[in-house]
Amino acid sequence: HVQLVESGGGSAQAGGSLRLTCVASGYTPSRYCMGWFRQYPGKEREGVAAITSDGRVSYAESVKGRFTISQDTAKNTVYLQMNTLKPEDTDMYYCAAIAPTRPGWTECPLQQAAYNTWGQGTQVTVS
Repeated sequence: HVQLVESGGGSAQAGGSLRLTCVASGYTPSRYCMGWFRQYPGKEREGVAAITSDGRVSYAESVKGRFTISQDTAKNTVYLQMNTLKPEDTDMYYCAAIAPTRPGWTECPLQQAAYNTWGQGTQVTVS
């Protein structure tokens, strides 16, 4: 099965940037979705961005134009570049995967229920 490990969280000032990294190991199928989610204590987990195995991306409205998801398939790694950070971006960020996806998927969902593998999370704090 797929295992996910996130890194890159930390503290930043408003307007600053951070880059999160998620490395996948174990079973890595040719068709997959990789997503980034975030959750504040007591709130529901929110989908932030997702990318298909062939590079199609989707974003939550709240981060469009500020966050960029990308991947390095040779390294089984997905990144989340977060720019123009706001205090409301403060959350625990989780990497998640749907592996494998069904043939014909052209976009990855941003609903947590669709994902079957999760990392342990990395904290992002913006002040």
